[in-house]
Amino acid sequence: MTAENRDTAGTSSGQYLDFEKPILELEDKIAELRQLASVQDIQVDDEIQKLTEKANKLRKDIFSKLSAWQCVQLARHPLRPYTQDYVDEMTDDFVELHGDRAFADDPSIVGGLMTLEDKRIVIIGHQKGRNTKENIYRNFGMPHPEGYRKALRLMKLAEKFNLPVVTLIDTPGAYPGIGAEERGQAEAIATNLKEMASLTVPIVAVIIGEGGSGGALALGVADRVLMLEYAIYAVISPEGCAAILWKDQEKNKDAAEALKLTANDLLSVGVIDRVIAEPDGGAHRDPKTMAEELKRVLYEELDYLQHFEPDKLVEKRRQKYLNMGFFVEDSP
Repeated sequence: MTAENRDTAGTSSGQYLDFEKPILELEDKIAELRQLASVQDIQVDDEIQKLTEKANKLRKDIFSKLSAWQCVQLARHPLRPYTQDYVDEMTDDFVELHGDRAFADDPSIVGGLMTLEDKRIVIIGHQKGRNTKENIYRNFGMPHPEGYRKALRLMKLAEKFNLPVVTLIDTPGAYPGIGAEERGQAEAIATNLKEMASLTVPIVAVIIGEGGSGGALALGVADRVLMLEYAIYAVISPEGCAAILWKDQEKNKDAAEALKLTANDLLSVGVIDRVIAEPDGGAHRDPKTMAEELKRVLYEELDYLQHFEPDKLVEKRRQKYLNMGFFVEDSP
């Protein structure tokens, strides 16, 4: 993420969420001491060291017991790295491919060819914007049906040339507008689910931010489904859930808890396969380190999957989804 992009998202204090304010206060004190030392040429290294250690300890303590709603806030953080940020950090040979060859190019989904270390892959992901102009262009990361058809076209290209597929998921959901419905939004998502289930090349999906409803699942049928530590993945947003169940926006926090949308919740019930740790304070605090870790994990997962024959890969993938969930029958 460039400094310019980070600056457009707000001031330093605006980059901190409400529950991070105690950390901000300590970091502001550290900044004041450094400024004082530079102006008056006094030694404050010991004080800075103590405050830095205190801030780091406080950060670890706060982030070790986040609520589901706090994870929702982190997943939506305006400085959180998006698909293009990760691609730019992980490779220097990305070739973006456009269009669904039927209607239009949808900028809310980006995809193309890239090299991950020594592996040539097809990468596809949702893309949000950093400011109002970019968000309008990217439709706030909510794809139209042509976006999902573009994604499927790229997956079929990967299958043709025997290349693994990586998807990066970060969307509030598929765009619910009239035009999208007229052009077959539901059909486009359903087709992606069906085709991804049968794709004969390895697929790794990673929820990097918001994983919202069918808009996320349309890129989420994979051999291995991973989540960043503070990402979320749910059938509906907490706000939508609260509006339907309680007709009360004040119930957002309760809805977030009930949805079990955090990475650890989903890992415990087998919806995802692995949680990728984020840097202290979240991925947006150190995008470069986060990208390096994501790259390492992706390489490891693809290296594992490449040993399976195509028919075995497809069978394992289908069984993975057929085995999800459980039910209990009452005795007569």
